[in-house]
Amino acid sequence: MARKKEFDEKALLDKAVDLFWRKGYHATSAQDLVDELGISRSSLYDTYTDKHHLFKESLRQYELCNTGALIRMADESKDAQQTLQQIFQNVIKESIENPVKGCFMVNTAVELSGQDKEIGDLVNQNNKNVEDALARLVKKGQADGQFSTKKTARAFARYLFSSISGLRVAARSGSDRRVLNDIAEVVLFTLLQGS
Repeated sequence: MARKKEFDEKALLDKAVDLFWRKGYHATSAQDLVDELGISRSSLYDTYTDKHHLFKESLRQYELCNTGALIRMADESKDAQQTLQQIFQNVIKESIENPVKGCFMVNTAVELSGQDKEIGDLVNQNNKNVEDALARLVKKGQADGQFSTKKTARAFARYLFSSISGLRVAARSGSDRRVLNDIAEVVLFTLLQGS
């Protein structure tokens, strides 16, 4: 009879997300995982097979929690302009509070996308989901007369996505809140032009 697992898999996965997010895939050793997660090596491998599988599950967990929150916020918006401002303020707040971590998906794209097709596909799907949500939000704002219609909702969504990624990189490289706020204000100003 199989032994019952003596740990909460979601809590374990949340710890793995945090560790991989801080250290990256290559810099995280099996011993780091055992120490951080507080389980034995055999339990780790019985549950996740190997480090690569655990990393994929960590990316999926991040997408479910972090990306999912942004998508819900965009899709439930009653005021596209206000929602977009809130999204940027959330990104700035997270980036200022923990500039070393950056964005787990951006970090992973930089570290692994060109080397690992499976991981690259996960990152690209996450990015597409964010871009799709931003496009829906922009379309709402265009329909309400808040945002310019000089570009398509998709083109603006791509601009927004790259701006959010750029904000995270700027924060990670030492930009302060004033700089990040300036960037966010110019991004929003661009969408408002001609509305």
